[in-house]
Amino acid sequence: MAKKSYRLQVIGLLLLCLTLRLYSQVDYTEPKIWKERADSGPDAQVPGWFYNLGITGLRAKWVAKQPQALLIKYVFPKSPADGQVKVGDFIIGAGGKRFIEKHRNGYGEKAFGADGPISEFAQVLEECQSAQGKGDLSLTLLRGKEIHEISINVGTKYGTFAPSFPQDCRKSDLILAELLKYIVDHQQQNGSFGDPVHDTFSPLALLATGEAKYLPAIKRNLIYHKASIQESSDGLANWTFMSAAIVLSEYHLASGDKNVLPDLQHLYDLLVKNQYLNMSQINPESKKSHPDSFPKGPKEAHGGWGHNPGFEGYGPIAMITGQGALAFALMQRCGIKIDRKKHDAAYEFLARGTGKNGYVWYGDSLGGEPDDWADMGRTGAAGIANFFSPYEDPVYRERALSHARVIGLHPQSFPDTHASPMMGMAYTALAAHTDSDSFRKLMDANRWWFTMAQCQDGSFYYQPNRDNSGYGADSRTIASSVTAFILTIPKRGLVITGKEAKPPLK
Repeated sequence: MAKKSYRLQVIGLLLLCLTLRLYSQVDYTEPKIWKERADSGPDAQVPGWFYNLGITGLRAKWVAKQPQALLIKYVFPKSPADGQVKVGDFIIGAGGKRFIEKHRNGYGEKAFGADGPISEFAQVLEECQSAQGKGDLSLTLLRGKEIHEISINVGTKYGTFAPSFPQDCRKSDLILAELLKYIVDHQQQNGSFGDPVHDTFSPLALLATGEAKYLPAIKRNLIYHKASIQESSDGLANWTFMSAAIVLSEYHLASGDKNVLPDLQHLYDLLVKNQYLNMSQINPESKKSHPDSFPKGPKEAHGGWGHNPGFEGYGPIAMITGQGALAFALMQRCGIKIDRKKHDAAYEFLARGTGKNGYVWYGDSLGGEPDDWADMGRTGAAGIANFFSPYEDPVYRERALSHARVIGLHPQSFPDTHASPMMGMAYTALAAHTDSDSFRKLMDANRWWFTMAQCQDGSFYYQPNRDNSGYGADSRTIASSVTAFILTIPKRGLVITGKEAKPPLK
């Protein structure tokens, strides 16, 4: 019981962060974000939640007095930078050039992105890993009042990303292979990989490869999912149910295994029961605890899912409703009979919360001007759900294209999504991939992230973000699982990534 309670607390920190004060990526007036600590793993020794500077072994933060520099806060022992860069050094340049731009990185239309030292460092770091660069990374340091020019060698093992990355890209494939091993090595004894985010994208990444060697890990996770949906329907139940529905559906569509169909039917029944469709489902206490979220009429919030059955707390939200609509679409492909009225109620919930530019807001009412936008995770979930609608009406594909295009138009917020940033990245990439031009813009604008989030051991790191939910419990496995999944998207190994009908996986 204690383990279950702890797990729910962790998920709660990950997903129920609306009640917490939110911190932008660069917050010079409130340094709390830099004081977050990892509870375990290789980052437990790092004295704060700092930016990972790729495979160098360095962690850094920004300070107002040096807006064109990176202040070193930790150097991993035996890393390329160990012995040459010291805590307290300011990196003021790389590749023989001083950093030019000031930091412009945070939450909001004017702050999204990584302009400044972080992107300039990333470009030099990747270039030096080419055969021509010989792995030599030259850095300009300010140590006290003295300037030092040093060079560290990060090697050429990975090379550089191809222009088409992650497709037809040697570096992406090498990283993916390492991440898949990392995922398997970190699977828990009960078959889970962590919370619902891990338990969605870890098995999907493994399944997308089509390689039989990953089947044991996938099947252990299926056993975990089957057990999780039999538990009590409290404690953020709908996140667990959505994860199980998507994973079990993709597994059935890949393997043809009919043994999971009863579980999918059970999941469908649970999701139908938990979908908010009638005001009689509302707990009267919600009006007292969350008066601003209480629906003003029978159509408000209609068709959506919240954290738990029916309407509770904040009520239905777009992020999980997008997953519900996607789950129904996948289940129908598995032969589960779906009530179209209920399915379309979910799609209409998403449509009501979508601006004219295709951006999806938190709930089913608009939150800003027609061209306003912010983090794209909800837009991604709505986009992929609409794209895979099983119905022939053109409106679903039209909506999906609108969602994909607004992602391509504003790719800067990719790694900075509300509540669960990593989940948001996965769904944003999925939706963008339905429109090749939008996916290319998304990946190109965030090439810096894939360079800087990679750690020396091959894992990927959860970089500082608007929402620190989940960081303390997990600094690497969540980023590693989602990165692995994103790198598999162009391989089209899953139905949701465009897989064509092929013989079942055996």
